[in-house]
Amino acid sequence: LRFGVADRDLVVLYALLSFLPAKSLLAEADLVVFPSNAALSDRAHGMAESTLRRHLAVLVRAGLIWRQDSPNGKRYAARDRSGALSLAFGFDLRPLLNRAEEIARAAAEAIEAADALRRAREAFVLRLRDATKLLAYGREAGLPGDWDAIEARLLPLRAALRRRQCPDSLAGLLDAAGDILRILGAMLSLSSEEMSGS
Repeated sequence: LRFGVADRDLVVLYALLSFLPAKSLLAEADLVVFPSNAALSDRAHGMAESTLRRHLAVLVRAGLIWRQDSPNGKRYAARDRSGALSLAFGFDLRPLLNRAEEIARAAAEAIEAADALRRAREAFVLRLRDATKLLAYGREAGLPGDWDAIEARLLPLRAALRRRQCPDSLAGLLDAAGDILRILGAMLSLSSEEMSGS
């Protein structure tokens, strides 16, 4: 979402890219594509034309493509006598080439953020698992402590695990699970001291 585009917008962008004759974006190449709505819809997995127009508008607003409008608003290409392209009206993909470094940087940052989120979620799952095991041990061993209160604190954390979390809320959940683990550690340590003392 760094550029204000969603996955369905990218489907349309990939479809537009598929109309380029070359396999890569080259500075010296003509980067205007001019597919009909029907052809573009076919390559966008049968997307409805009204939906296509909406996603194309998003890509234009995001500055990822430019419109090259013809006088009558249609997409087409004019060729010279040799058959070479002399004029094309459609969508110019040059902004992708111009912003390639920025896009690559944003992609690397997105991958890094996703990895960090995955690691934080794994750490949260491990803390919950450890807290659940310690709670069960304390109860089964009949150790003194307010195990029900700890269980009550764990319940919303377990529920949160079923929802998608942003980095900030996941950091808060990690802290909450860490607090519960510290309380359990202190309760079990105190109980073992009392047992050894008696």
